[in-house]
Amino acid sequence: MSFRAVEPGDIQAKELTVSVRVPTATKGAASALRRFVGMRGKGDEEKKLLDGVSAEMPRGSVTAILGASGSGKTTFLNVMASRLHGRDIHTSGSTLFNGADDISAVSSAYVMQSDVLEPCLTVRETLRYSAELRLPSDVKREERERVVEEVIAELGLKDAAETRIGNHAHKGCSGGEKRRTSIGVQLLANPSCVFLDEPTTGLDATSAFQLVTTLRNLSRKGRTIIMTIHQPRSEIWALVDRVVLLARGSPAFAGPTADCLAHFSSLGYPLPTYMNPSEHLIDVLAIDLRSEDLEEKSSARVQDIITKWKEKGSLDATEKFLRANIDQNVEPVKNNNSRSSFMRQLRVMTARTTIVTLRDPMGMLGSIMEAFFMSIVTGWIFYQLDGSQAGIRSRQGGLYTASALQSYLVLLYETYRLTIDIQVFDRERVEGVVGVPAFILSRRAAKLLTEDLPVNLIFSLIFYFMAGFRAGAFPIFFSVILLEHFVMLATALFCVAISRDYAIASLVCNCVYTLNAVTNGYFINVATIPVYVRWTKWLAFLFYAFTALCENEFKGQFYDCPEPGESSNPACQAYVGDNILDLLSVPGNWRWRPLLVLVSFVLGTYLVAGILLYLIKTEMKMSRARPREKDDLVGKEKAEIAAHGDVPTVKIDLDRYTVDLHKRNLGLRGFKSQELSILKPVTAAFKPGILNVIMGPSGSGKTTLLNAMAGRLNNSATTTYRFDGDMLLNGTSPAGIVQQSVISYVTQDDDALLPSLTVRETLRFAAGLRLPSWMSKAAKNERAEEVLMKMGLKACADNLIGSETVKGISGGEKRRVTIATQILTEPRILLLDEPTSGLDAFTASSIIDVLRSLAEEGRTLVLTIHQSRSDLWQAFGQVLLLARGGHTVYAGPRETILQHFSTQGYDCPRETNPSDFALDLITVDLQQADREAATKAKVTTLIQTWSETSPSPLNRTATTTSELPAEFGSLSKSSAPFTTAFPILAHRSIINFRRQPPLVIARIMQVVAYGIIMALYFAPLRHGYRNIQNWLGFIQEVAPLYFIGMLQNIAVYPAERDVFYREYGDGAYGVEAFFLQYTLLEVPFEVVSGLLFSVFYCVVVDVRRTVGMFFVVAFNAFCITSCGESLGMIFNTLFSHTGFAVNLTSVFLSLAQIMSGIMSISMPSFLRAMNYLSPAKFVVGNVAPYALRGQVFSCDPAQMLPNGRCPLQTGEEILQLYRLDVDPRWQVVGLAACMVVYRGVAYLLLKAAREGWGRRGVG
Repeated sequence: MSFRAVEPGDIQAKELTVSVRVPTATKGAASALRRFVGMRGKGDEEKKLLDGVSAEMPRGSVTAILGASGSGKTTFLNVMASRLHGRDIHTSGSTLFNGADDISAVSSAYVMQSDVLEPCLTVRETLRYSAELRLPSDVKREERERVVEEVIAELGLKDAAETRIGNHAHKGCSGGEKRRTSIGVQLLANPSCVFLDEPTTGLDATSAFQLVTTLRNLSRKGRTIIMTIHQPRSEIWALVDRVVLLARGSPAFAGPTADCLAHFSSLGYPLPTYMNPSEHLIDVLAIDLRSEDLEEKSSARVQDIITKWKEKGSLDATEKFLRANIDQNVEPVKNNNSRSSFMRQLRVMTARTTIVTLRDPMGMLGSIMEAFFMSIVTGWIFYQLDGSQAGIRSRQGGLYTASALQSYLVLLYETYRLTIDIQVFDRERVEGVVGVPAFILSRRAAKLLTEDLPVNLIFSLIFYFMAGFRAGAFPIFFSVILLEHFVMLATALFCVAISRDYAIASLVCNCVYTLNAVTNGYFINVATIPVYVRWTKWLAFLFYAFTALCENEFKGQFYDCPEPGESSNPACQAYVGDNILDLLSVPGNWRWRPLLVLVSFVLGTYLVAGILLYLIKTEMKMSRARPREKDDLVGKEKAEIAAHGDVPTVKIDLDRYTVDLHKRNLGLRGFKSQELSILKPVTAAFKPGILNVIMGPSGSGKTTLLNAMAGRLNNSATTTYRFDGDMLLNGTSPAGIVQQSVISYVTQDDDALLPSLTVRETLRFAAGLRLPSWMSKAAKNERAEEVLMKMGLKACADNLIGSETVKGISGGEKRRVTIATQILTEPRILLLDEPTSGLDAFTASSIIDVLRSLAEEGRTLVLTIHQSRSDLWQAFGQVLLLARGGHTVYAGPRETILQHFSTQGYDCPRETNPSDFALDLITVDLQQADREAATKAKVTTLIQTWSETSPSPLNRTATTTSELPAEFGSLSKSSAPFTTAFPILAHRSIINFRRQPPLVIARIMQVVAYGIIMALYFAPLRHGYRNIQNWLGFIQEVAPLYFIGMLQNIAVYPAERDVFYREYGDGAYGVEAFFLQYTLLEVPFEVVSGLLFSVFYCVVVDVRRTVGMFFVVAFNAFCITSCGESLGMIFNTLFSHTGFAVNLTSVFLSLAQIMSGIMSISMPSFLRAMNYLSPAKFVVGNVAPYALRGQVFSCDPAQMLPNGRCPLQTGEEILQLYRLDVDPRWQVVGLAACMVVYRGVAYLLLKAAREGWGRRGVG
């Protein structure tokens, strides 16, 4: 690659030690809160992650950090790259960069283990935008384009260059292609020092070799390359200049690669003939936890090696040797560490965000459709308002709806979107590529014409004129709505700047919005707010928006007084616009001032949010270890479980099996159809008793084939899978449901693991759910302990799984836990997608040993594999070799594959790993045009040769049957019965939930905080004429708990739903068990929060201080919150896109608020009928009569009618005006019925989603 030269960098680590404060496991809310806020506890311990690691990484070198899973490789890399921060983490020692202890002394780049990329961009677009942000400003466009194309070629991304990155919902690039794209993004910065965390994970052996070759070539121009790596093939060992070997956080060797093997040979561990050096070293340094005896021996061996290295003392002086490898023709230059200019950042990020917005129809079109639908329905609710008293009060409700509820929808949706979209910004900001101002301004510039203006213009035009407001006042109305929209966007950024966790960010949002809602002048007259909080109205942007709209509508107007004399008649004073403004306590001369204040709010809120983004940086937290339990199975490597009779073996035959994909993409011009052939006809046999291996480069269809075999390719609204050919089990073609019931499947990711459970707990719960009901709990736990030992998980058995933001067990350990949950049941057919991906060589070998032992018991195992260590080749039985595009190159016994290629003139050298040889042979080299043409021709010839010489297709006499033959009865897995699954799921969820303080706090505090704010502003309720507005507003304030229920659902349900979907796909348990355990966990919080809310509502504010009123309000709060949860479940089941679900749910909730009975008095009859489906209608319908009956109100002489009475004097008159004079008992019954019906609909939809639509592709 022809990157510009940079100033070389020498890196030296001196005695680096990292320890983490580990809180002990304590119970109760107080301890959870203490852990959440970071307070130190008495029992907290210090755990060392690194212990005195020293190493030199001179310029021009490639350094590999090797070690088993959990040995501290990533921690060492992070502390050197100055990326390990946190209040619980303590570091000592130093890292020097060209002699300085500041990493800014050199230009550096860091490739994370996870891929944070924009899913809507193609690979080429991702790299182009990254190049514009990272390359120096004096680099011309042509040179940038050339560098991008070189990166694409070097990383083998040419075939995927126009493929979108994709995500879980919309598949795009393969895992390996995403990995290479992430690396390419960092290489574009042209850094002096490159840190890479597992850069070859997810890559096939050939791509991994090509990648490391690229890194080596870069190092020869003066760069320093440092990477952690799990399974380097033997050829990669020769490309590495220096090695750092770690074992349990301590150094076992740090020096030149050439000296490493000699050092270990002197310790009595020589390299065996024809063995990969890295595999040999990792085997020597690995702690074997499969039995107590093996653990003691391996621990003593490793400790001796560590001690011997420490005794060796100072580092070798090898700088001269390594610097001699630098390309002497490269002239070192001074680094240009300055980031790109603000204007360039703004231009590039605006263009990128515009593309992403246009390609995310669920986002952009969702926002526009929400505005269109909301404006149509609200315009219908307030259709052509008249000038009567009911019409005047409905006008006030309409203006409040426009100013507050529509903007609240924007606030909720933008908050959710930002928690996702800001991840790319967080990464780029840590890398020093972009700044906060450019991020804020580019986001608004990109969405101004695509979302901001269309959304507000559509809503304003439709709603305003449907409601019948004055045409001449529309410009001011639109200006207020637009400005308030920007205030909400800024507020969303403020909330996300405080916390990236949606549960916490939404809590902050609701607190901010609630403070605005109670001070805006609609629910409570601002002149009657208690003096100690009245000043807060000047800080509430909704106050300026609502009062500005009222001024715009009512100033100088006179409405339809039924009495003669117009405004001069005292009986018509309530119809005079100026009097209405006075009654609402709107300040005088109020036309333009609110607009200027709203502009200030936009600028001020963005400024504060920007400062918070600058000050509050995201950091990786460390999870705590749970208390260790007595290990009952120490030394018992294999524990047998009672067999259920003789179980037959199963042979799987694929007969010209193909998979095609029909996609319908939604674009600006409508739907576009696309037909893709993912898997060309495959004829292969997978036999029991051996390991059946599927190999091939990224994009060859390995994962698709496994998904199809497991029956996991489900159709959606935009995707249809089409299958041809047969998959036969012992000659029988099973129906889909039978196919799924007899096959266990280990997926490529670890999404089904709950982050707050320990490894032991995860396996015990899985055993309880998956093992047969005839086994006792003790036997199931014993089986879980056996698998835990067999998978080498003893050392981390009591550590939490962890998540992206909370560091738990290592990636390799997560992989093993996922595999362990599947082999618990000792399945007869087991499919595994990349079971060794991300694992070190020793762990990969131990996993293959476990899988081989499972196969030898008569099971049929089929696995895909990317990078296989050399000594595993002999363990393989049948091999299916797929080339890119889904073409079969070989399918048959391992013993004959080399002979097959030899007959075509391709001999495998004796010292070469056969699996590496095969992958190299069928991989097209995309790095150079001439090599690409030659290798493509070679691969095409190999494909044609196999298609001509392969065995003939099977005789298609098998018939599809809904059941397997009787002899297979024991193969079929049955889901755990409800009585078994429910208590286990409930126990598991309670533990997982209790260990996540943000969720606990959000569950309780959303409702309680809302109640506190209500009490502050409404207490005490008085009986003046102005206070009637306060009474009505306070009654209405029970209904917004509907929103809070939805927010609580969004914080918890999507993650639990995803785990349930995965486990349901495994046949672990049914819909009923999951649904009821979720409800069980939710209800206690709703009951407690409802009772606490009623304390503030009835006792503090004093609506009525009676026992009956207290429990009425508590029951209302419980029911309406539960309905919000149910509605959230409904839409999050219908849509996997949570942001889209939030938008739609919020629309329904907002309409329910408007139609509840106070904001709009005169609705069309159809809407009044539809309102019986809304719980908000029943809440207002029963709380209003219970609260207002028997109340008497007074007024000033100026407010009295000619007959000496107030316009509204009793609670009964108010109820009659608002059409709420009904029997409240039936309203309570209606509310309870709504709660039950809503939860029932949520259950039926979830059941239909799993058991009904979209189950599998068509044949």
